[in-house]
Amino acid sequence: MNIHEYQAKELLKEFSAPVPKGVVIYDIKEVAQKTKTLGTNNLVVKAQIHAGGRGKAGGIK
Repeated sequence: MNIHEYQAKELLKEFSAPVPKGVVIYDIKEVAQKTKTLGTNNLVVKAQIHAGGRGKAGGIK
């Protein structure tokens, strides 16, 4: 099975397993709206791709 972390978290939630709060954002335009639901201004961004090499893909700076 090859799934992203956010997909695994959704599966765990379905079975009532505790998981940290988070949102999936596909476009910078979604940031303000989606992060309001978290109740904090302290945020961490985690780039996820299946191919590996997040730094080479521009996901880590």
